[in-house]
Amino acid sequence: MGLFKRARGANHADGRPQRLHIGCGQQSIPGWINIDNQGLPGVDQVLDVRHGLPFRGVAAIYAEHFLEHLSLDDGLAFLSECRRVLADDGTLRLSTPSLEWVLTTHYRWHEVTPENRLSDCVRLNRAFHAWGHQFLYNAPTLAAALRAAGFARAEFRAYGESEVPELTGLERHEKSDDTPELPHVLIVEGSGRAAPVPLPEEPLRELREGLEAR
Repeated sequence: MGLFKRARGANHADGRPQRLHIGCGQQSIPGWINIDNQGLPGVDQVLDVRHGLPFRGVAAIYAEHFLEHLSLDDGLAFLSECRRVLADDGTLRLSTPSLEWVLTTHYRWHEVTPENRLSDCVRLNRAFHAWGHQFLYNAPTLAAALRAAGFARAEFRAYGESEVPELTGLERHEKSDDTPELPHVLIVEGSGRAAPVPLPEEPLRELREGLEAR
């Protein structure tokens, strides 16, 4: 945040509310400020969001398949930064792979054979470590992370659905087989302001010690 001398105001020059699309890649959304750390086609602003967001009072933030590419600590800092730059009535919408879907679909616990154990071991590690993934969430951890960032509410949504019209139909990542009870991605909307509720310290300490030992 100290890298930015001036934060942008809440609206575009034409008065439209600002909405940020973080980690857009080449999937830009018209009418949004499309942000990525690379100057790809469709990117409006090149930023490394780990250093902060030079905005304030924005109406909405959307990040699809982005959060899992940050370490847990960087992810928590990013969520806190999102809460800081959003307007009081603004909404953050996230889409990220479901840890529990990965575990259930990538390891055949009920068909344990030597061949399955070998191939499923590789597939499970691929899901964790390929594509630059650093931390996968389940629903309770994702909701807790939003509360730790100061969001009052964490409401899970279905793919493409929202009570906020501007946040409907945004998901573009390919879908995998899932059910309402076990979605392949977690889609959550954080809103409201509240005092941050810290995550449990013991598992965080163990994770950090393990990462420092690498």
